[in-house]
Amino acid sequence: MTDYIRKILTARVYDVAIESPLDPMPRISARLGRPVLLKREDLQPVFSFKLRGAYNKMSGLDPALLARGVVCASAGNHAQGVALAAARLNVRAIIVMPRTTPSIKVDACRARGAEVVLHGDAFDEALTEARRLEAEQGLTFLHPFDDPDVIAGQGTIGKEILQQHTGPIEAIFVPVGGGGLAAGIATFVKYLRPETKVIGVEPDDAACMAEALKADERVMLPSVGLFADGVAVRQAGEETFRLCRAHLDGVITVDTDAMCAAVKDIFDDTRAVSEPSGALSLAGAKVYAAREGGTGTLVAISSGANLNFDRLRHIAERAEIGEEREVLLGVTIPERPGAYRAFITALGPRAITEFNYRYARDAAAQIFVGINLPGGKPEKRDLIAALGAAGYRVLDMSDNEMAKVHVRYMVGGRAGGLAHERLFRFQFPERPGALLKFLETLGEDFNITLFHYRNHGADYGRVLAGIDVPPTEHARFDAALAALGYPATEETENPAYRLFLDTGAQPEALLA
Repeated sequence: MTDYIRKILTARVYDVAIESPLDPMPRISARLGRPVLLKREDLQPVFSFKLRGAYNKMSGLDPALLARGVVCASAGNHAQGVALAAARLNVRAIIVMPRTTPSIKVDACRARGAEVVLHGDAFDEALTEARRLEAEQGLTFLHPFDDPDVIAGQGTIGKEILQQHTGPIEAIFVPVGGGGLAAGIATFVKYLRPETKVIGVEPDDAACMAEALKADERVMLPSVGLFADGVAVRQAGEETFRLCRAHLDGVITVDTDAMCAAVKDIFDDTRAVSEPSGALSLAGAKVYAAREGGTGTLVAISSGANLNFDRLRHIAERAEIGEEREVLLGVTIPERPGAYRAFITALGPRAITEFNYRYARDAAAQIFVGINLPGGKPEKRDLIAALGAAGYRVLDMSDNEMAKVHVRYMVGGRAGGLAHERLFRFQFPERPGALLKFLETLGEDFNITLFHYRNHGADYGRVLAGIDVPPTEHARFDAALAALGYPATEETENPAYRLFLDTGAQPEALLA
């Protein structure tokens, strides 16, 4: 441990990095009833903390190794740190990035003089290619997190926090991908202030450190969600896991909606726009504050702001749900004149954020409605109870991923004669040819009965597809899906699908 403290105290980061401010967050502090501070690593020259570790590693390399050049694999932020460090040290840098990397990060690396190689659809494929180039060209590989010098460079953030806030700190929340940032901060903070908790925060669909700590060994996740691309890592590093197991006080996991809400919280207090992984730690701090109570100071790290602008659309749509200030409901109302007016009256003086409907010949109509709830979860509970008491059958879809991403735009899409329709959510790589591969793999044997896609500015596309699959063809169809290789989730029994799109479903059986 003392070796790492020495490394952190002597780390060479300030040739390229600033001592980022520790800003108060008055609005979120008032909501949580305790001081919340934000460590502004989004203000670094590459808009991320990653330049600290990259420069500290490169500045300590033997000049002969530097002269041959360096190579790294990264989805973006580490890459930009390496590019800046290489430019400052006048070193050749090859950066291998997945083809799905947001263009803002690719362009930033090229602008700093780095050679960018786009390879594969995910980090693991880019890593393999970087290792091949390392061996082929005699380059030095720069690991994004599992390296003592990189860890020490990131650990300087912990040193700065303790210097900037000399009073008691109840907990520091750190985003976790491979664990380099968490390992460096936790090691330093626990050495000087063992009473301060250091808590990692991960997306619930990319929780490699949480799973590793639970199993007491490194775990390889079969897949990871890509919404928070900066922490989309399948396996924690060997050294980072060793340090996190010794010094972290735990890991909190949060979902996409919570991250979107935290992006909005940061904007409300700072007018800065964070990337999803950059807001991850604040999302975890909010979970901790709600669970633990108390009034102690909490520190969250805004780790990056490299966000494609068009991705804001999706974040804005989901932020209110993440704050539990919006509810999405499927409601059955009578198909007769005056029914809408009666329903709106039952909602009271609440703002309607969304209202989707299509005429139904039956005596009952299904509507998809979004409602603003300033009172949060208690108000949602009271509203659903009041609607039930007024005779409405209600399905709460606020936590239904398929309903939020697709069905809300497709209400009324029933079609007759589809006795064997199966419904799937897919993740398509966001690149030319992805749809063609999907169609060619399925061939002409399976009829596509529904297809919905909406670009969310992410590095993968969200697709909802209905396919006519007779029972005798299930095995062959499942084999075709496996050959396709795209992440797929069957949604045929999803109540949102059955309520709005399925011809044969009985809505009365789905609604309470």
